[in-house]
Amino acid sequence: MPSSKYSKADQAAIRQAAATQIALAWDIPGLVAGVDEAGRGPLAGPVVAAAVILDDLNPIKGLADSKILTALRREKLFDEIRAKALCFAIAEASVEEIERLNILQATLLAMRRAVEGLRLTPKKVLVDGNRLPVLDMLAEAIVKGDATVPAISAASILAKVHRDRWCAEYDQQFPQYGFAQHKGYGTAAHLAALAEHGACPQHRKTFRPVTEVLR
Repeated sequence: MPSSKYSKADQAAIRQAAATQIALAWDIPGLVAGVDEAGRGPLAGPVVAAAVILDDLNPIKGLADSKILTALRREKLFDEIRAKALCFAIAEASVEEIERLNILQATLLAMRRAVEGLRLTPKKVLVDGNRLPVLDMLAEAIVKGDATVPAISAASILAKVHRDRWCAEYDQQFPQYGFAQHKGYGTAAHLAALAEHGACPQHRKTFRPVTEVLR
């Protein structure tokens, strides 16, 4: 095969220049939104997503992955985020949408709704995980972003608290399942309640433990 018309040094310089151009194109100025979800794994209830644009001039201390925070700390940060963020939005995909689309697509739908619900339009969206919803702006998926990116941490807290409150409210309608305690996850107590009482309207009938009970 004929050799390249560029030397190895030239090829390295070209690659470096291309990488620099990509970085410059990506790192555009403007508002950045963080996005995360809560409720992919439970056997019941909607999946919830939140989008947050933080205010750099009004920082919030203690932002972290919602899963490592106590319930009391999440509640306090929930109120602080809502008060100090430039804007935020919380959205859901229903049980019916989860069953029709599958949980992944329903999660991405909830994320898209959250971004579209923002009062301000971000230039860039940072999403926790490795999959992106369909958006009209630049977006990047960041694995474990809820632990490393403050805006994603804030979104994870909003989504988690919103869904936990949904579970507490729904527990009042169907106290036999214990939603306020297990938040819809497939704990031993939840599975025992399913076996005894069957499924309620908010159970995800395409999830195996619920499907097996219905059989």
